Amino acid sequence: MKEKHEFRKSLNLFDSTAIVIGSMIGSGIFIVSADIARMVGSPGWLMVVWIITGFMTIFAALSYGELAGMFPKAGGQYVYLKEAYNPLTGFLYGWTLFLVIQTGTIAAVGMAFAKFMGVLIPSVSENIIWVKAGFFKFGPVQLVAIGSLAILTWINTRGIKEGKKIQNFFTTGKFLLLLLFIIIGLAFATNLSSVRLNSDIFWTPEREGPGGVDIPLSGFALVAAIGMAMVGSLFSSDAWNNITFTAGEVINPKKNIPMSLFLGTFLVTILYLLANVVYFTVLPLRGEPAGTDIMSKGMQYALNDRLATAAISGVFGNYAVIIMATFIVISTFGCNNGLILAGARVYYAMAADGIFFKKVGTLNSKGVPATGLIIQGIWAGLLCLSGTYGQLLDYVVFAVLIFYVLTILGIFFLRKNRPDIERPYKAFGYPYIPSIYIVLALCIMLILLIFKPEYTWPGLFIVILGIPVFYLWKKR
Repeated sequence: MKEKHEFRKSLNLFDSTAIVIGSMIGSGIFIVSADIARMVGSPGWLMVVWIITGFMTIFAALSYGELAGMFPKAGGQYVYLKEAYNPLTGFLYGWTLFLVIQTGTIAAVGMAFAKFMGVLIPSVSENIIWVKAGFFKFGPVQLVAIGSLAILTWINTRGIKEGKKIQNFFTTGKFLLLLLFIIIGLAFATNLSSVRLNSDIFWTPEREGPGGVDIPLSGFALVAAIGMAMVGSLFSSDAWNNITFTAGEVINPKKNIPMSLFLGTFLVTILYLLANVVYFTVLPLRGEPAGTDIMSKGMQYALNDRLATAAISGVFGNYAVIIMATFIVISTFGCNNGLILAGARVYYAMAADGIFFKKVGTLNSKGVPATGLIIQGIWAGLLCLSGTYGQLLDYVVFAVLIFYVLTILGIFFLRKNRPDIERPYKAFGYPYIPSIYIVLALCIMLILLIFKPEYTWPGLFIVILGIPVFYLWKKR
């Protein structure tokens, strides 16, 4: 008789919170505020972008807590959508997650890891390409990125305890390092000249128009700029829901998953807001593309958008580049461990329902979905080679918001249609908090539909493409 392997309950509250925090903090917080600064053109409105993002993230996490308590099963958000609506809706989420959302993020974080490793090891250079054919590129950066994915995938096939050790170590390390960055920035790097310049334009938003002419923003133009700017901040704050994927391995999931969702998103939001305070107390927000030094480039045109490096260069000089590269290497490696660990649990749940490769729905002797981990790693590696991972992530921002809205809307449907299900935790502030999230997300989606259609239609196409695939799986 064939031995049946099962998930092992190994993740306590600390481990679960480490997955939330570790999956959220990658390289985005050190980079994306440069683009946000170009979009809104003032420190006050840049902070508004991050504050709205923080509230949306925490509101969503508080809402997901109810679903996590109701359905403490491997697969998380996939299960919630399936239970609230139907198997097709759940599949479309899992399909998009595998094709782009999870694997595209893993590829992007892996490439960021390799690129910053190149700062420490010059031979790992983006300028060195061994093989190139169309989109396909292979050089030392791709080799290091794929190598990091392979190592983390292998570690996670060894069991949940091995995966959580890596996660706890790197999450603790980067949390403390980000806190240290904030303390150093506020205590030693603050520039009174920058503070004065930024104070004068604190609530004076503008963006660069055609020919480099600055265009003041007000009314709907300002709202649209905020909505478009939030693409970067939302992705920097994403992946908090990954802990729900691992529910089958969480000790007392009905309590620990809702608590870890709140703690993780709240702590990261506070750190992100403080990091942005550091940026505009150290650097002038507005700058010139042709600026010759850090101050003249400002936040808007920091070299390669590396704001964190520019912010501490006044304290550490040329060593700032090495210090921040080391920090981001640690941060991205830990981030990818959480993404790799969690993602395979969704494909496992789909396979168990008969709508993904059958072998993916099995666990190895260590109690983890090794086949799912390997398939995920292979596809993410191919995305690294394709060079299109960044574009793919841009394409699915709209789709990601659709699934978040549908999932939170599912709370309302389940309260009405399945009132007898045990709810050990009820969504905080229901129905107001979930409704506020839905309204804000719909507003951002509308802005992207109008002003950035290139961010919306490709993502919708990827989701819709899953419909015939679902029926083919069912038929098979």
